[in-house]
Amino acid sequence: MKILLLDKNHPLITEQLSAKGFLLEEDFTSTYDEVLKKIETYDGIIIRSRIPIDKNFIEHAKNLKFIARVGAGMENIDVEFAHKSGIKLISSPEGNRDSVAEHVVGMLLILMNRLFIASTEVKNGIWKREENRGDELLGKTFGIIGYGNMGKAVAKRLSGFGVSVIFHDIIPNLSDEFATQTTMETLYRDADILSLHLPLSAETNYLIDEEFISKMKKDFYFINTARGKNVKTQDLVKAIKSGKIKGAALDVLEYEKASFENIESGNEDLQYLLHSEKAILTPHIAGWTVQSKEKLAQVIVDKILSDFSKS
Repeated sequence: MKILLLDKNHPLITEQLSAKGFLLEEDFTSTYDEVLKKIETYDGIIIRSRIPIDKNFIEHAKNLKFIARVGAGMENIDVEFAHKSGIKLISSPEGNRDSVAEHVVGMLLILMNRLFIASTEVKNGIWKREENRGDELLGKTFGIIGYGNMGKAVAKRLSGFGVSVIFHDIIPNLSDEFATQTTMETLYRDADILSLHLPLSAETNYLIDEEFISKMKKDFYFINTARGKNVKTQDLVKAIKSGKIKGAALDVLEYEKASFENIESGNEDLQYLLHSEKAILTPHIAGWTVQSKEKLAQVIVDKILSDFSKS
């Protein structure tokens, strides 16, 4: 099989697949239109987010048997049309779930204990104790929306913190030793902290908006390591200003470009978040560790070999 790699990833992908007899070609610079001219000669492609795999792309890829994304989300792919075209879709959420979980807990602890603010002040000769009094996780209810690989990993990490973890998911009967499945009504009522672990779809686009926030009974902390467009930033900022959202830890932003490589600056709400002490922002790196880079690649290789290797 002939495979085209459209993004840079861990070299083990090329090494291991080549060793199994696959023919791999790397192309990290060609544009969408340039790739279209040659895509029909490939049996598989391995991507991250650089090039959208839309209906037009798939129609040109007449021999394509699989699309493998090194990551979790598949919103950059026309999933429905790919399925109709008989193309196998492969992703690797197992590879960075641990990284995401640690990032969630890390951001939350920094936010609730004002660690970044206090550290910056001390380094600038400012010594404030009462003003930097923290807020403990112990005894709080941690709410998760989406209990897949990421949500489960977060719940597992929280097991030693003395929190009650609840979650909502459209798939039933997912409760385990780390978290209890609930209705959205229960989550609205009980959650002190809310963390998103959802794909981006028509149903989840702007899920967190003014109406959703108004249903939360408590003032709460908010974490998003899923997708920026799961949240309507204008409404998030309004809730931070009012105190309804006590603080936000955001690894993803509505204003990210489709490739996740940068953000569109100049927006008033984004500027507020950039300068607010109640917001912690990171550049879409929750799943971005030294270890996850290798694990993501290994999961992709293992799945390709499982489905397409003859040896």
